[in-house]
Amino acid sequence: MPNQTTKPVQPLMLTAAYYLSFIIMGLASAAEGPSLPTLAKHTSSPLEQISLIFVFGSLGYLLGSLIGGRAYDRIPGHRLIAFSMLVILSSAVIFPLASTLWLLLLAALTMGLGKGALDVGCNTLLQWVHGEKVGPFMNGLHFSFGVGAFLSPILLAQIISITHEIYWVFWTIALLSLPLAVWFWFLPEPPAHLTTDDQNHSPIPFLPVLLILLAFVLYTGAEVGFSSWIYTYAVTLNLATTITAAYLTSAFWGLFTVGRLLAIWIASRASPRTILFTDVAGCLVGLGMIIIGRASAPLLWIGSSIFGVSMASIFPTILMLAGERLRVTGTVTGWFLVGGGVGGMLLPWLIGQAFVLIGPGSMMFIIVADLILEAMILLAFTYSSRKIVLA
Repeated sequence: MPNQTTKPVQPLMLTAAYYLSFIIMGLASAAEGPSLPTLAKHTSSPLEQISLIFVFGSLGYLLGSLIGGRAYDRIPGHRLIAFSMLVILSSAVIFPLASTLWLLLLAALTMGLGKGALDVGCNTLLQWVHGEKVGPFMNGLHFSFGVGAFLSPILLAQIISITHEIYWVFWTIALLSLPLAVWFWFLPEPPAHLTTDDQNHSPIPFLPVLLILLAFVLYTGAEVGFSSWIYTYAVTLNLATTITAAYLTSAFWGLFTVGRLLAIWIASRASPRTILFTDVAGCLVGLGMIIIGRASAPLLWIGSSIFGVSMASIFPTILMLAGERLRVTGTVTGWFLVGGGVGGMLLPWLIGQAFVLIGPGSMMFIIVADLILEAMILLAFTYSSRKIVLA
């Protein structure tokens, strides 16, 4: 009888914990981009060097994803999530205090480790909690990340306007992480389970999996590259003040979050392929408006908003497309997340180099090229995987 009363409550309680952790991860991820100019001043580093935080952060994310993916099969998951939250907490404390570039890069690497392990854990454990009914809960999880990312630049703008510094942006993230880490430590563990697909040892087709991995590389590169550099882009071109540029970043994440909410409804009415190519086209329209209106602040806002809405559903829809056409195991999903980490490492760094060598306008052209290549890879995947489905 006690089990009957706790069964309906426990999944919701665990889901709420995962959602809260993704809100904090969104706060931490979106705080880095608008903080770049201040972090550069703190460490006396030029922009092309400060952009290394994206390389080190993504490298940490890769390691956290790989190590965490194996660890969740061997260690109690909620204890590992609690440890990941403490890693994020310690990094958030160090971030604004770092006075040298090497210390800042170490904090970025450590933050990435925590976020990578947390990302894999919440995605994995949420599936263990809800099983085959995980679909809407998974969309809600990634919606929660968007909520945190939307709130982060607003928090930054308010703190900068009051203190003229960024310390409490990161320290607020640290303070929020502490009670959540303690809660996770005492939460009951969800039961791990194996599906028949997990027990099926049939070979996984190399080329389609590689194409999806590359699609995640390019998608994450475009998302992280735009969100991390749009603040500096607007300020450098005198299209916004430090305060309004933070609100611009928040507008991007806000529309991104709305797009993820709409994606729950749209996914039941359109095929993944249709959604993906519509999204990529919308992204290119938004970027085109920014490029055409290079000296126009209104077009920058409109283009960023269109880009945010269009980017929102690409990540979960690529997962849906892969799930329709491939046997997606936990190992394969882990490699998809690694691909995302590689993209989040390379493209923001490349944008930072081009920002200094060529100029701020190069940022938009790099992301346009990235998305055109994304569309070509998705086309190649749908063609190659069709043969597998028909076989």
